[in-house]
Amino acid sequence: MSAPPPPAPTLVQPPRPVPERRRLWWHRLFLGLWYRPVEVLDEARDRSAWGAAVALCLVSGAIGVLSVDAFHGQWAADPNAALKLMGLAAGCVLAASFALGAATHAIARTLGGNGRFAPTVSLFIVLFWVTDLPRLLLATWLPPQATFVQALTWTTWGFGYVLAVLLIRGQHHLPTHKAAAAISVQMLAALALLKLGPAQ
Repeated sequence: MSAPPPPAPTLVQPPRPVPERRRLWWHRLFLGLWYRPVEVLDEARDRSAWGAAVALCLVSGAIGVLSVDAFHGQWAADPNAALKLMGLAAGCVLAASFALGAATHAIARTLGGNGRFAPTVSLFIVLFWVTDLPRLLLATWLPPQATFVQALTWTTWGFGYVLAVLLIRGQHHLPTHKAAAAISVQMLAALALLKLGPAQ
């Protein structure tokens, strides 16, 4: 009895299993944006980070209130009212951050981008507040007009701007100049309203 003939050669290769992407933990995202941003943004591509974005907004809003003189006066008079003020500020920061991220996504799509809404908005919020946290923490101890605070403001804002360009370029597959255009208005508004003009 003869052996069966070997199977005919084919050019169609069997599909290879796609390796599962490892989970992007918050601490790796937050710290990685500082010391290996390109790698982290590439790893975070097409991923949503809503939990991290909301947590950062709430924490940043609360810390920002601590640097306002009116809060300390309110705390001395009525701690419960002061805590309500802190919660309101955190909610406003969350809403404003979402609006900035949504505007960024909309402009990027208008300029020809093809990225998805959730990853663009949530990661934009994360990188904005991750880069702003050093300034916020310092402003709770020093006046916002102090030279060192102002220098840190410009430094962290510039770093955040560069990261935002990298984010939009990767998420929406846009050239660098279009990615920069997509975030310029929002970043300038944030610089004026949130960093250089705090209410005292």
